[in-house]
Amino acid sequence: MKAKIQYFCNECGAVFPKWQGQCMDCQAWNSLTEERVAVAPKNAIRPNGYAAAVNNNVVLMAEVALEHKPRTSTELKELDRVLGGGLVTGSVILIGGDPGIGKSTLLIQTLCHLSQMQAAMYVTGEESLQQVTLRARRLGLKEDKLKLLTETNVEKIISVAEKEQPQVMVIDSIQTVFTEFLSSAPGSVSQIRESAAQLVQYAKKTGTALFLVGHVTKEGTLAGPRVLEHMVDTV
Repeated sequence: MKAKIQYFCNECGAVFPKWQGQCMDCQAWNSLTEERVAVAPKNAIRPNGYAAAVNNNVVLMAEVALEHKPRTSTELKELDRVLGGGLVTGSVILIGGDPGIGKSTLLIQTLCHLSQMQAAMYVTGEESLQQVTLRARRLGLKEDKLKLLTETNVEKIISVAEKEQPQVMVIDSIQTVFTEFLSSAPGSVSQIRESAAQLVQYAKKTGTALFLVGHVTKEGTLAGPRVLEHMVDTV
């Protein structure tokens, strides 16, 4: 695959062939970032069968069967409150915050509790399995049923998830994950957008509740394209 230079808007994710001071899509100033990306062949197949997830059957709204799926409590009252009463099947939650504020600690507590009732998997791309385990033991959490995976390749993460079939999963963090479909570095606008798209689609297709951990910039906003916030259900 040939590589070429493209410019991505950090605010809306729009792509441009050359740099310009203002994004023509969202009108933001000085928001374009240069990236070297690989150009896939015209007959290339998008990873994980994107087309397969599309439902082409048109139905009447009156014929749609509604399933009652109650929310699952995380046993953390404040987390339940911001989630509207608990965790919903197939929901995608993006959790951001300053380094060291407790994002990973909050989620390891949540998953250790949920793993006692349903299949749960914690995917770490920043810390080792030993670091995650030490944190859980320091907090005195039940760790016997929580599955851990250290991986940053999104195709491999989804492949393992399809085998393990977790009902709730954490990706820590989305900035460390990359897809083989692009050649740009992990954390770049294109990598975050494409990796998140694959993970969101997996969650919706399988009904897996998904937590994405996101970094924040020095201004306090979530790092990466603003389109990331629109792809998830809750920020």
